Amino acid sequence: MKSPSLWIALALAPFACHAQSGWVSLFDGRTMAGWDDPRQKTPPGDAWTIDDGCLKANRAPHITEDLFSKDTFRDFELSWEWKIAPGANSGVKYRIQDHVFLARYAAHGFEDQVNYSLLNRPAARPDRGQDYVVGFEYQLLDNAGNSDARAGVSHQAGALYDIVGPEKDVTKPVGEFNESRLVVKGNHVAHWLNGVKVVDTELDSPLAAARIAHRWGNGTPVTDALTNQPHKNCHISLQNHGGDTWFRNIKVRRLE
Repeated sequence: MKSPSLWIALALAPFACHAQSGWVSLFDGRTMAGWDDPRQKTPPGDAWTIDDGCLKANRAPHITEDLFSKDTFRDFELSWEWKIAPGANSGVKYRIQDHVFLARYAAHGFEDQVNYSLLNRPAARPDRGQDYVVGFEYQLLDNAGNSDARAGVSHQAGALYDIVGPEKDVTKPVGEFNESRLVVKGNHVAHWLNGVKVVDTELDSPLAAARIAHRWGNGTPVTDALTNQPHKNCHISLQNHGGDTWFRNIKVRRLE
């Protein structure tokens, strides 16, 4: 018969291992503790709820906005599980440099509107609108059902969005949970998807600089922010891109 102290030691062993490894849970399955809850803002946000033990990005909210971690991270490893509704698009953003509600502007394209908004920030949080996050993105996508996947492999699930595509498509069928892992150390990043490393690259590579400038324009606020990266200790955000997406088992550990 095991002694009471031994039973207690065995029961606490998984938690001790978890603590010693440095992993910290970012979601308890019930509350938004650890996240900047948009529902508590004025006016309240409707982009995020808790659904069946998951943080859920809601389809077509009045205010489209990411969910930001309260803590900031420099070098870290992040793991999470996610599933996406048919045709939906989402992501996890990191090394975030800025975010801004988009201002009304007769722009030639979305990128022009973002750059304009960074130079002409709206004075207050709107009742309706979109908060755009300037950072690097681990792309989450329905590869078969979302048209963005047809723009090229760098727009598909697991990609460093618009910069480096995954080496292969290892996504599970839509509606099933995928397992993702992200490692950021200095400017080196690696994306893992369902146990496969699909991206291994540098955020300050010539390719990254060229792709950023191609999309956002030379000398623009977004290009300057992403190529120079003045902020290193940054929040992590879960993206609401207008489609239903579920996140769970979100854990992080610092690598400093």
